[in-house]
Amino acid sequence: MVGQNVIIRPPNNLDILDMASSEKIVVAFDLYGTLLSTESIAQELAKQFGQEKSASIAATWRKYQLEYTWRLNSMEQYLPFSSVTQRALTHALSENAVPPPPEAAVASLMSAYDSLSTFPDVAPALESLAKSPSVTPVVFSNGTDEMVGNSVHRSRDLSPYSKVFRDIVTVEEVKKFKPHPDVYYHLAKKVGKSKGDMGDIWLVSGNPFDVVGAKAVGMKACWVDRGGQGWCDSIGEGKAGEPDFIGKDLGEIVQTILRASKTRQ
Repeated sequence: MVGQNVIIRPPNNLDILDMASSEKIVVAFDLYGTLLSTESIAQELAKQFGQEKSASIAATWRKYQLEYTWRLNSMEQYLPFSSVTQRALTHALSENAVPPPPEAAVASLMSAYDSLSTFPDVAPALESLAKSPSVTPVVFSNGTDEMVGNSVHRSRDLSPYSKVFRDIVTVEEVKKFKPHPDVYYHLAKKVGKSKGDMGDIWLVSGNPFDVVGAKAVGMKACWVDRGGQGWCDSIGEGKAGEPDFIGKDLGEIVQTILRASKTRQ
């Protein structure tokens, strides 16, 4: 990419990963955009508003869903992620010149958001993870307890792997959103770690802002680069702002973490 610093790491680049602790690695998987594809909501949008506009509405919906969380963080305000998501939908529909739909249609779309499809690489990666006792996987999300619980335990794609995760950690209790430092410290507390143990927790995310947020508090972070574009985010300072590992899919990242966990035993 012209004008951007693109960093692509080799798949087996483990030299910067700290293997000092003998404890199990805690692996926190982001949900939306990492395990679940927010683009998959386009199928439901097509039923309501037609195929022609569905992809655009889905992309705009996700754009404002994230932007609203960042605005709320900056204003030191909080709304449940379900409310943020619904308001972002209203914004997306308006921007795409779609008249306000009936309440039943909005309710149907919000319900569908609890059943998003997983990315194709998720199932085999979680199957591999389920066979390893050397890591402690958790889900870590901006979503509400109800939204995330529904997705993990009831969605068609993800529910078969719900027992892989030892816990579900959301931001609902702390009332801030990623990448605010408090949400990562909240994660640490929930998994039995202190602020001094942040390096024992690994984040796996497909969202660069999440990766940068985790790195800023001293966590390890793996970025799922499904688009194969390389790391372009420049807000972090040097290597401290970059992922510890970049994988082309979730399976590559899980295998990297499993190899690292074996060296700690």
